[in-house]
Amino acid sequence: MAITVILATRRECYATIDPVTASRKRSTAYAHLRNCNLCPRRCGVNRFERAGACLIEGNQVKVGTIAPHFGEEPCIQGHHGSGSVFFSGCNLRCVFCQNHDIAHTAAGQELSPEKLAEWMIKLQDLGGVHNINFVTPEHVVPQVVLAILAAKDMGLKVHIVYNTSSYDSLESLELLEGLVDVYLSDFKVWNEATAKRLLKAGDYREHAASAIKKMLDQVGDLCFTPNGLAAKGVLVRHLVMPGLEAEGKQIVRWLADEVSRDTVVHIMEQYFPRAHVGKEKRQRTQDNQDIVEPSGIQASTAAVKKEVRYHEINRPVKENEVESVRRAAEDAGLWRFVEPARHGEFNI
Repeated sequence: MAITVILATRRECYATIDPVTASRKRSTAYAHLRNCNLCPRRCGVNRFERAGACLIEGNQVKVGTIAPHFGEEPCIQGHHGSGSVFFSGCNLRCVFCQNHDIAHTAAGQELSPEKLAEWMIKLQDLGGVHNINFVTPEHVVPQVVLAILAAKDMGLKVHIVYNTSSYDSLESLELLEGLVDVYLSDFKVWNEATAKRLLKAGDYREHAASAIKKMLDQVGDLCFTPNGLAAKGVLVRHLVMPGLEAEGKQIVRWLADEVSRDTVVHIMEQYFPRAHVGKEKRQRTQDNQDIVEPSGIQASTAAVKKEVRYHEINRPVKENEVESVRRAAEDAGLWRFVEPARHGEFNI
């Protein structure tokens, strides 16, 4: 029988921040925006003047959705939902992104950190959510920090979840230290070639590994409240993808050997082709000029078999692929897995 680690009573991390530390974090946040090094791309741009690779500029954020969300892990969403803030823009360009209509654009509602803090209070007081969940926040960490500190002064009393691709800089995570309760971190792929092709970031593994270790140093292994909600710690997700189960196995072995065998892991099976996957490749005119119909007339573009982009992942993941990663995790010594609820409630 699995043993659940219980943290019976505790305050939110940000509740213990003293005024001097808060003031220093505010100053550092603005400095990051003037010479952006928030992610491993290290654009170095002055975000007050122009956008970097993430598409977002200024000291405001663009938000696609703010609402109680019921699509997270049971220990995150609970009964009343997770107060999710989906940010527009992203420092990755995952070709299979399920939120590509938000993350790959700069569309959305523009909010100052103070306005975002007001929305956090609304989620708490009116939505009754268990936590505030910042989704794809890597490129707007200064604004997130400013919003948390402002919301603290407004009466925020729920946990903070940092829901990240793990493509974070260590400087960014240092700014977050003492403000985040739960790091909900992805580890997407292992090989450099895969990361370059599918994430458009060949150095992903190097930086994700460093980031996850830094997160664990800050908040430790995941602990729970007595009613089964995540209270503090790291939860690592891995989305198993078609034909890439070998990379998933390397990731779970690394977690067991280099991070902690007590790491809570969610081996996810819901991959489905999205965004650019399966889209028709652009055809060049010269590609078809030598193809002719039996009548001797040159073939039309429509008559030529179309190729699709990222064909190798243009299918749902198979059950045996997911199971093989799960077995590898168990063999490596990992034992704390996110399980789907088998009843009408959520798992403790």
